[in-house]
Amino acid sequence: VVSGSSMYSTLWNGDWLLVTGSVFYKEPQAGDIVVASKDSFNSGEPIIKRVIATEGQTVDIDFLNGVVYVDGEVIEEPYIYEPTHVDEGFEGPVTVPEGCVFVMGDNRNESNDSRSPDIGFIDEKEIFGKVLWVLFPTDGNGGYNWDRFGTVR
Repeated sequence: VVSGSSMYSTLWNGDWLLVTGSVFYKEPQAGDIVVASKDSFNSGEPIIKRVIATEGQTVDIDFLNGVVYVDGEVIEEPYIYEPTHVDEGFEGPVTVPEGCVFVMGDNRNESNDSRSPDIGFIDEKEIFGKVLWVLFPTDGNGGYNWDRFGTVR
């Protein structure tokens, strides 16, 4: 179940998700939405974020213009709620270490993610799985919005 607004408008607070476990999900790809846990953040509570870059890729962010770069190229992000203006302590460019990913929430200015030193890179071993479906999509008022049922992008 989604808790919080860091992935809005892709995922809403209270949405129930179908997640494939780490047994079947081995190689994170840019664009995947994953569930992970970092002991250094929020006592290891699970977080849901989008993979922005994988091992060996370089990430930089232009906070003035709200643009994210991977390997020097602006990435297309039709899923974000608003451009990225909050830095959370990020100092780039950074290169993603082997076996890790760089993640961000779709609601960039309301998300604690890899920009924060408390989270940083996510080791692939810390990923529980990939989000496949929104099974019970909320409407924000205690009900369901079935127009949002289905796969996530």
